[in-house]
Amino acid sequence: MNTRSVKRMLGPVVAVGMCAWGAAFAQDAAAGAEITQAKMMAKDADPDWDVVTVRPSDPNARNDTFDVRGRHVILGNRTVETILRLAYGVQKSQIVGLPDWGTTEHFDADGIPNVEGQPDLKQFQAMLRKLLTERFGLAMHTEQRELSVYALTVAKGGPKLTASKGDPNGLPSDDDTENAGQATVRMNNTTMREFALDMLFHTDRPVVDRTGLNGRYDFQLKWTFDDSRAPTNGSAPPSLFTAIQEQMGLKLEPVKAKADVLVVDKVERPGAN
Repeated sequence: MNTRSVKRMLGPVVAVGMCAWGAAFAQDAAAGAEITQAKMMAKDADPDWDVVTVRPSDPNARNDTFDVRGRHVILGNRTVETILRLAYGVQKSQIVGLPDWGTTEHFDADGIPNVEGQPDLKQFQAMLRKLLTERFGLAMHTEQRELSVYALTVAKGGPKLTASKGDPNGLPSDDDTENAGQATVRMNNTTMREFALDMLFHTDRPVVDRTGLNGRYDFQLKWTFDDSRAPTNGSAPPSLFTAIQEQMGLKLEPVKAKADVLVVDKVERPGAN
């Protein structure tokens, strides 16, 4: 995923501050920071932390901070729950077994990866997963449980998708941008299951693929998420649910269904650095 992607993981909190991913870049660029010249990590890199400091947040802190400046990665005033949601791209309903302090106590993390270059979104998430394991002693497993979800299905009239000519065994790619209350997602070599996972960043429930479509596709999706910022001349795209139906020939329907749940077996407050 592109580092400019604006995943609103804290709006529905898989808006969990991924808007900050895009916002941080815009602010740093305006300030002439090093990030504008940063070289990205190799796509196949699996970074860990070279060094990272974790400590309780200032109880008077009012802002949740997320910033990436080149290789410098900063999280501020984040709960373990929020870090879990960032790291695994899940909704709050998909985390069980977390102790109360994991939802109320806030922590700061500040460090750099052990790989040259700036991490993209997926590499950043991998670093967060390792932070949770190495510094918070997280142990967990995944179960399937019945939850309120959105079922992704084919709309009347059939799908409006272009079969990808990419490597059928290759990785998907996407490029996300936001402007004036509108979002655009361009996805290539992408399965419907991968698209459903991506939609976690934009909806308030897990998304389950029930399309029955087994191929890989190239497509673009444009929608308006903030009417107050969108153009008023009629040029703004529709809401997400309408856009999925009109532009992709698919639809999201609220249902009860089995979905992955992260079951926390153990987690501890971090020790001294």
